[in-house]
Amino acid sequence: MHRIALLPKHCQTLAPATLIIWIWSAACAPPAALAANSVDEVPGKAAYRYYCYQCHGYSGDANTLATSYLDPAPRDFTAFTIESLPTERMVDAVRNGRDGTAMVRFSTVLNDEEISDVVDYIQKSFMIGESLNEKYHSIENGWVNHERYASAFPYIQGTIAIDTPWEELDADQQRGKQLYESSCVTCHDQANSGSREVVWELRAVSYPRKHFSHRADLPDLISGASPYAMHDVPTTPDNMSQQQSRGMRLYQDNCAFCHAADGTGKNWIGSFLEPRPRDFTAADFTLLSTPLALRELIKGGIPASSMPAWRAVLADSQIDDIIAYMQTAFAAQ
Repeated sequence: MHRIALLPKHCQTLAPATLIIWIWSAACAPPAALAANSVDEVPGKAAYRYYCYQCHGYSGDANTLATSYLDPAPRDFTAFTIESLPTERMVDAVRNGRDGTAMVRFSTVLNDEEISDVVDYIQKSFMIGESLNEKYHSIENGWVNHERYASAFPYIQGTIAIDTPWEELDADQQRGKQLYESSCVTCHDQANSGSREVVWELRAVSYPRKHFSHRADLPDLISGASPYAMHDVPTTPDNMSQQQSRGMRLYQDNCAFCHAADGTGKNWIGSFLEPRPRDFTAADFTLLSTPLALRELIKGGIPASSMPAWRAVLADSQIDDIIAYMQTAFAAQ
């Protein structure tokens, strides 16, 4: 069985986040943070932001990428009152889904109390006088000085078409387009091309079929037949030291998602990134012999790539543990 992913041609290098959301959203169990209801301790808010926002939006207005290609479109909760969209109808939709729409049933991942909390959160936040704190780009939600992204606003608002020829854009508009395509498009992409249509292409994806985890056992024989599956098997050297064992755990938790469990970067996620994640097993990857230089690269990240800076996530000693594991796991391949 294959999934067919619809991807906008102008953001193919950015599509993984969007695609992953669609594959994960209806099938996976909530993380520990969700179970603990950690988002401002408001009942239903964490579940909404984990399961619902990608279609219905952080502000409940369905101004999302999903709206540009789902038919019927996700519901705009701000256009309804409790009288026009009764509680029992909403609870039933969350619990059982809606045939003929992209609204799936959530009774497999949310219990009755959690479903009730989600509906109550939607009603209070979006239908009974919208809460300013629910605006995604608010200071309360961590978006301090949002105006620094102002050069990208015209592409989000549709006042400049995303397919406007590069040479017709001035320097600020070019910066805005680069910012939009690198940071904003996966959430804000709408029909803002010159033709007012989003251009899509079909891409077949055979793995994962449900919630993806490079740490989990293969879910079934069909997914196991994927060419990506072999790269999600961790490389486990014999007779590892304590440092290397720590490094292996840290690598699998932090690095394998992009670089693959076997260090090749040829896993499912890595296949979508551009530029591709580094293949640590390649003969031309010589940084394993210069651990201090490799540590600084991991700490600082790589501009114009999906490699982030890890200095705020991992201590130097943890990075050293990872490198020690990489040296024994990948250098000899």
